[in-house]
Amino acid sequence: MPKSSTPPETELAPERATDSEYTVDELARVANTTVRNVRAYQDRDLLMPPDKRGRVGIYNDSHVARLKLINHLLARGYTLSNIQDLIKAIDDGGDLRSILGLENAIGGPWSHARPKTYSLPELIKLFGPQAPSSLTRLADLGLLERKGLSFVARNPAMLDAAAATVREGIPARELLDVLEEARPHFDAIARVLVEMVVRHLDRYDAGALPPATDMPALVDAIWRLRPLSTVFVENEILRALEEQSSDYLGGRVATILDQKLGRRSAPDAEAALVAAADEATAKSPRTPKKAASKKR
Repeated sequence: MPKSSTPPETELAPERATDSEYTVDELARVANTTVRNVRAYQDRDLLMPPDKRGRVGIYNDSHVARLKLINHLLARGYTLSNIQDLIKAIDDGGDLRSILGLENAIGGPWSHARPKTYSLPELIKLFGPQAPSSLTRLADLGLLERKGLSFVARNPAMLDAAAATVREGIPARELLDVLEEARPHFDAIARVLVEMVVRHLDRYDAGALPPATDMPALVDAIWRLRPLSTVFVENEILRALEEQSSDYLGGRVATILDQKLGRRSAPDAEAALVAAADEATAKSPRTPKKAASKKR
């Protein structure tokens, strides 16, 4: 579906300039739920009705944010009745537009990538013969989701990058091992950044939402900080990759030079000195210990 857009309020908030649009199927995939759940939440007034274009319902990022909130609360053990009472109290107790703005700023998607459907032959073309054996792990990592005889990638750019890496000779299994190992580190980085923002913006009681009069300024602040956070993450990972690559290249070249010049690397040289010292000690005559004289 095409995206609707409004002029950006500031150059620092490009994410806010575009509000993605979704069919009900796309919404369910983006929000990690099912079409049946979306319908059920609408019936219970947990989810705002979509805009209608003819007979097609069009959803936006506010719906994504609300679904993510519902998923989170369900995972914490709350029932739909609990959530329904809470959302009704929120909607009744403040300006709905302001609350939805805050909900979208905090819980809305950070990426506007659109899901893409692949057939098994297309995946084999991307990943080669090892594709079928990688499908389960791709699904576990959230890169791919099975839908009947087809497969849906929530972020096709990630899947394309993984396929290109495999074509360069990196085994899919090894790449997925690295992604799985790296993900907790990215989660930790994101947690630190979110906590930093919360410390400086969230001056309100934990059991209440900010007052409606404070909502617009708070929403604007969050939208301005979102793209800045991605700049920090992107540039820090680029810096780290550059340093690690340089260290690897320097170490590799030094090893080659040492071999050509007949030099030993520092650990080998130190081990050789220790061995030589031990050998010298073993060959030297031992000096008998003097017996201590006793005074009578």
